[in-house]
Amino acid sequence: MVKQMTRCLVVLCTISAIGYYSSEGSSVGLDATPRITVAYNEISDLRRFSSRVSNYSTLLLEDERGILYVGARGAIFSLNSSNISQRYQKAIPWEVTAQKHEECMKKGKNNQTECFNHIRLLLRFNETHLYACGTYAFSPLCTYIDSRTFVLSSETEEGKEKCPYDPAKGYISILVDGGLYTASRYEFRNLPDIRRNLFQRSLKTEESNLHWLNDAEFVSAALVPESMNVEVGDDDKIYYFFNEKVVEESSSFLGSKTASIARVCKSDLGGKKILQRKWTSFLKARLVCYMPFYEVLQSAYTLELGTWDTTIFYGAFVSQWKNMEASAICRYSISDIQKVFEGPYMEYQYSSRKWSRYEGEVPSPRPGSCITNEFRSNGFNTSQDLPNNVLDFVKLHPLMYEKVRPIEEQPLLMKRNIIYTRIAVDRVKALDNVYYDVLFLGTDDGWLHKAVVIGSAVHIIEEMQVYKFPQPIEKLVISKKQNTLYIGAQSGVLQIPLFGCSQYISCYDCILARNPYCAWDGHVCRDIIGAKNRYINDWTQMTQDMQNGNGGCLNSTDDGPLKKKVRTVIKGNDVLLQCDLRSNLARPQWYVNGTNKLYNSEGHTRLGVDGLLITDTLPEHSGEYNCYSEENGLQSLIAAYSLNVLLELPKEKNLSTPTPIIQLPTAASQSSSNIQFIYISTITILGVLCMVLSVVLLYVSCQQKKKGKYAVRNSRSLNVELQTVSSQFKEKAEESNSYSDGCLQIIPGEASTMSPHKDMPPPPPPPPPLPSEFTNGISTLPNMLRKMNGNSYMLLRQNEESSLPSYNSFTEELSKILEKRKHTQLVEKLDESSV
Repeated sequence: MVKQMTRCLVVLCTISAIGYYSSEGSSVGLDATPRITVAYNEISDLRRFSSRVSNYSTLLLEDERGILYVGARGAIFSLNSSNISQRYQKAIPWEVTAQKHEECMKKGKNNQTECFNHIRLLLRFNETHLYACGTYAFSPLCTYIDSRTFVLSSETEEGKEKCPYDPAKGYISILVDGGLYTASRYEFRNLPDIRRNLFQRSLKTEESNLHWLNDAEFVSAALVPESMNVEVGDDDKIYYFFNEKVVEESSSFLGSKTASIARVCKSDLGGKKILQRKWTSFLKARLVCYMPFYEVLQSAYTLELGTWDTTIFYGAFVSQWKNMEASAICRYSISDIQKVFEGPYMEYQYSSRKWSRYEGEVPSPRPGSCITNEFRSNGFNTSQDLPNNVLDFVKLHPLMYEKVRPIEEQPLLMKRNIIYTRIAVDRVKALDNVYYDVLFLGTDDGWLHKAVVIGSAVHIIEEMQVYKFPQPIEKLVISKKQNTLYIGAQSGVLQIPLFGCSQYISCYDCILARNPYCAWDGHVCRDIIGAKNRYINDWTQMTQDMQNGNGGCLNSTDDGPLKKKVRTVIKGNDVLLQCDLRSNLARPQWYVNGTNKLYNSEGHTRLGVDGLLITDTLPEHSGEYNCYSEENGLQSLIAAYSLNVLLELPKEKNLSTPTPIIQLPTAASQSSSNIQFIYISTITILGVLCMVLSVVLLYVSCQQKKKGKYAVRNSRSLNVELQTVSSQFKEKAEESNSYSDGCLQIIPGEASTMSPHKDMPPPPPPPPPLPSEFTNGISTLPNMLRKMNGNSYMLLRQNEESSLPSYNSFTEELSKILEKRKHTQLVEKLDESSV
């Protein structure tokens, strides 16, 4: 019960911590919103490479050679790093044999994923060769590749000490001075280990009851040359980032994962009697981002800044609670990490079965340290010279007491409902001579976030859907020479530019983006690196505002040229004036007739993120409507409308019979007698026309009275025939006892049994559509009835000719109507509603 209460308390604390950071995000940007969202079909300047294989997760970039090597499942590719989509590529197929494939299946492995050769290691071995290793259907193999001819060596060597069996397990590798440093779960026992192989003395971690590595999953590794420019004669170190089970807390935490960082010395040779062929310099510490023991490390990136003592590590963390999706980004300094490894140790207490701080005496020289000048002066030239008590202490005390905490003791960014899988970082010098770190964050569903660190906050410049179908981003590689980012995933490799300045079309857009690669030169938004190299004289005149993101343009309001749209509606109808904001951080601001600002009210106006809806329009709603995008104190005109509200729809003009226009003579030279004669003649002609029209109307009225009766024959018949009688059908009119003057007759009881598709007149053409200015801007769907604020909108689908309803169906409907009315007393005068 106590354990359950402890777990619940910790979960509540975790939720509270995430909620706290998210609430504080409004001020320090911990829960930043991507400014721009770019869908898959909107991305420009994107290059792709894929083949008939899958799993393009191993990338090796050689910038100087202009080559990107790609390791996939059963193949290795050599691509042009400047354009990976070029047709000219080199490929080496490296599939498993049929025998190995069958043996893998007999081991009970998955024939769809595991029984293949997944390339997990691809490194530059020397000037002429590459070194590659693959899982080879749970029998790892390694070989060499001649990079000059890109041909696979015929000789292979066993790879069980260098490459994992399982393609799904975490694996990292780094080649340093002829030594291959790897970390993974090796051999068929699937135990985690950190090893060194090839041309240096082979070393590995200790297998003991205390578990130097307790069910570890490896994430990343980095070399830090700490021997450079130091007077103490220190050694270079390799740092490993991984997750493992919690061991130092009470049993209520057992089973939870925690992020860790470990280090070993490059010149470590192992012990002479104790820790033979084992690391004597292995130490580890916990890595904390925002909540210890309830976060795991997804990805880590080492940012080298010229000297080793300025190295910064970035980490992407996720919550390990399955019902809580949250990610966090933290950064760490090498100096803080060194202080932790120089601090107190942890010790396992067998009585309480947990780890606690070691309070005893620490032997000399300090356990876990690299060989320095001080060690050499005391006669310890290598790790094999270390005394047994020092090696015994290292064996029993691999864990440090202090935790490695992020810079400023808090995360840079926290995002809910997003899982970051990979991180890559580039440092850029902006126009203000300040260096900014640009983060590229890959997600588990194929999206890429591009963000910039400004002070202690993160501004997400944009989010891009780089893969059409959701899939985790597994690799990110930055090329400074090509100014390109390479992305690896299951379906293929992508190449996108680092800059993306061309997408900003105005000064406001360029400044508000706060993209350190881009600046406004007065005409277009261009990258500052290319501008500095090509336009050195104009570089100082470029505009950029990284700190505030709103300075540099001429005015605070952009009223640039914009085509005005016309909307004309009938009184009482609704109208939608759309305003599509490109930025997710912007807010729409509406102004009527230039000065009056609109607000949400219970009246006729509804303000939304996609536009302005005016319901039950009135004539006073007519006017000029402008929509501005307001962001960070700047306003930019997005849409302009001219709205006209009419009392009724204007009558259509009959273009087929134009009204004759009588031109009256107005010559100045004509005499007044001629003008009088013309006036009298015109009046006489008009009078005669009026008399003729009166006679015609009287005659038509008399004829209409004669034909305004129903002809009722047999009331028992239910069929009705709709006939059009004209002079062209005179014979048929005489046979049916009908009139022959073109009148419409409804004759109950004598419907023809002929097919409805024979000799039927074509359907009347649909009415012409209203002009564009009469559209109300409200989109409707076929066969859908939408109710908006009391007004209904219906759109009838116009079927194709093949799907037109037969005329028999119309006859049946008309027959039903007349059947209901056949016992009704017929009147002499035709009723309009009965037709």
